[in-house]
Amino acid sequence: MAAGARIPRSINEFGNYIVKTNGYISTGDPVTNGERLGLLPVEITQWKAFETQCTPLLAMYNDITNSRTRAIRNNIIQIIDNTIAYDQSNHILDRIAASPNATIYDLGIFNINGGVLPKTTRTIPTVAIRELVSVTFQILGGAMLGIKCYSTTGSRAAIFGEADCVQILYQTGTTPPASTSDDTLKSGISTKASFNLTLNPETKGKYLYIYFRWYNTKHPELAGPWSELQSTMIM
Repeated sequence: MAAGARIPRSINEFGNYIVKTNGYISTGDPVTNGERLGLLPVEITQWKAFETQCTPLLAMYNDITNSRTRAIRNNIIQIIDNTIAYDQSNHILDRIAASPNATIYDLGIFNINGGVLPKTTRTIPTVAIRELVSVTFQILGGAMLGIKCYSTTGSRAAIFGEADCVQILYQTGTTPPASTSDDTLKSGISTKASFNLTLNPETKGKYLYIYFRWYNTKHPELAGPWSELQSTMIM
C-alpha cells in the first residue's frame, strides 16, 4: 500500500479493509460507530454494498487453481476504484478524520493516520474529577450482570470528561462492606461505560456490593469520588 494511502489498492488488503471498516461502522449500542462519526444511513449502506460486491469475488480470486481469472481480478479492481471514488466524492474519511467524536482508535481502524485533523497541543488535565457515576444494572443470568455507567448530566452511557475508564470496587455475599477501605473488596476497571461483570456461579442468590468512580489511568491523582454503595441480587 502506498505511503499515506487510506484505502488499500492491493486486492487482499482492500478485502480486509472493507470487512474491518464495515464491521466497525455497524458496532455500538445504542449509537453505532458509523452514526457517532457522522456517516449518513445512505453512506453506511453503500459502504456495506462495496463489501457485499467484493466478498464472493475475493473468494474466487483467492482460489488460484479453480476460479481465479483476469475478469475476476478486473471486477475487484473496479470495486476498489468505485470505493475510492465514492470516498473522494463524499469525503467519507475526511469527515471521520475531522469529526469531534473521532478517537485515535477510530483513525487507526480507517487507516487515516491523522487524516485532516489539525495538529494540536496535547493538554495535561490538572483538575480532579468531581462527577459521580450513576449506574443501571441488567440481570443477564448465569451470575452475569450488564452494567451501564452515566454521568449525572448524560442520557447515554459514556466515559465522563477527563476520565478514560470506570473503576470499580466490589464483593459478593450477604454482608455489605463498611466502606471503600474494606480490604475484602476486589478492584477492576472498564474502559467502556457499558460492560458485563461475570461473577462466580456459586454466588447466585447472594448480593453484589459495588462502588464506582470515574478514573484516569494516566493521572490517578485526578480520580473522581466514589459513588455510594450499590447492590443488586445475583441470579
